[in-house]
Amino acid sequence: MRKVILTGDRPTGKLHVGHYVGSLRRRVELQNSGEFDDIFIMIADAQALTDNAENPDKVRENVIEVALDYLAVGLDPAKSTLFVQSQIPELTELSFYYMNLVTVSRLQRNPTVKSEIQMRNFETSIPVGFFTYPISQAADITAFKATTVPVGEDQEPMIEQCREIVRKFNSVYGEALVEPNILLPDNKACLRLPGTDGTAKMSKSLGNCIYLSESPEMIKKKVMGMFTDPNHLRVEDPGEVENNPVFIYLDAFAKDEHFAEFAPDYANLDEMKAHYKRGGLGDVKVKKFLNNVLQSELEPIRKRREEFQKDIPYVYDVIKKGSEVAEAVAAKTLSDVKKAMRIDYFSDEELIAMQSAKYQVTED
Repeated sequence: MRKVILTGDRPTGKLHVGHYVGSLRRRVELQNSGEFDDIFIMIADAQALTDNAENPDKVRENVIEVALDYLAVGLDPAKSTLFVQSQIPELTELSFYYMNLVTVSRLQRNPTVKSEIQMRNFETSIPVGFFTYPISQAADITAFKATTVPVGEDQEPMIEQCREIVRKFNSVYGEALVEPNILLPDNKACLRLPGTDGTAKMSKSLGNCIYLSESPEMIKKKVMGMFTDPNHLRVEDPGEVENNPVFIYLDAFAKDEHFAEFAPDYANLDEMKAHYKRGGLGDVKVKKFLNNVLQSELEPIRKRREEFQKDIPYVYDVIKKGSEVAEAVAAKTLSDVKKAMRIDYFSDEELIAMQSAKYQVTED
């Protein structure tokens, strides 16, 4: 079996460091590993419209922002297929067929859907497209016969629902779809990076993000304003590192070489944590270190983005060509699905011949 990756992001704003440590950094590693036959990276504009239907310009304007961030972090169109979801009509048709395999009650039990509905205060006014986006996501994954889906832990229920749809389809119609596996970040801190305000999740809609394209000045401002341990009031006070956003960010980003360069008093993060926990290390000093780490990590990304911004027609050409490649692959899967469902009427020569013979006998 070919090893195939499918993953992507909603174009509702520029991508932030939560996206980077949660999936983007790993995607680049996987892309360059040589272990996969195909890698499809999707700009999920159709999915973004499920809760932005009345604000299409928000989605339209951010497609290019996400494409720029993809190229800036190192996703290479020569190695990965970068495409736009809405340009692949086969995905919609697959979603339509899969809807018959999922009950309303099953969608209501999906933890990701429940939390997203609560976060957006939809209550009973849930757009049908948003409610059924686990089915749409299953179409995205199966259209490319993805074997691996690298995402954050919040997407685990979505991948499990996709696997259920695949199993149901294959049991009813025959083996036509591939069951995907989830690939979580290998760094535990990257599973869910908190917002700079200390909330559980970094989110564009909550305004608690550090964007990949952020200026050095804005990065510093946001880092120095981050929440820490609320009980660590004085430098000499012992502090908590668990659930402390600053240390969670350091878990995700800090490397031993950063200490040699920016905090030579410590050999590694464990030593800094130990000092903070016993007291005598102030939040300002830790935040200044985190700022230096983030500046070091994000500067190359920002500079590459600035170069790509100089040639926007090239960026659009990349995602146009990628969309053409993606559509050809999805069309082949759709053909397989329709054949398995026995709705490939016009290409089934055996069916046509059989029915011709049947009615020829009747006439004779």
